[in-house]
Amino acid sequence: MGFDDVLSVTNIAASGMSAERLRMEVIANNIANASSTRSPNGGPFRRQDLVFAAVLGDSQRAKVDGTPHLGGVQVVDTVEDKAEPIPVYEPGHPDADANGMVKYPNVRLPVEMTNLITASRAYEANVRVAVALKQMTEQSLILIRGGA
Repeated sequence: MGFDDVLSVTNIAASGMSAERLRMEVIANNIANASSTRSPNGGPFRRQDLVFAAVLGDSQRAKVDGTPHLGGVQVVDTVEDKAEPIPVYEPGHPDADANGMVKYPNVRLPVEMTNLITASRAYEANVRVAVALKQMTEQSLILIRGGA
């Protein structure tokens, strides 16, 4: 493994950690707004999600079989969930319509918590990659110096 490969692994792990951290922030925003019946766009808050894309590395470093050299992940967009708001009968609510129905955000807490756990585990996996790379680098330096 060359020096460029070591930096590549580090960059891939760092991009994964950055993307998953941003994903956790979006999920936390969804949870925080789970009861927001008014938003700047009008109507209830809409659940948001991120779109990830693979980052391709230098095309000159493509593998012999023609597959691209991967360079990590990046967030390319934040999208709103198109699911309908959840109607709840609350005639005394200030945002109730003529029938007493209030439209609540399309945020479902079990889904958000599952996504949060998934994002957290993906972040931890990228941290483990970085830690393993650090340990391998330290062991390589010890071997180069002639120690055991």
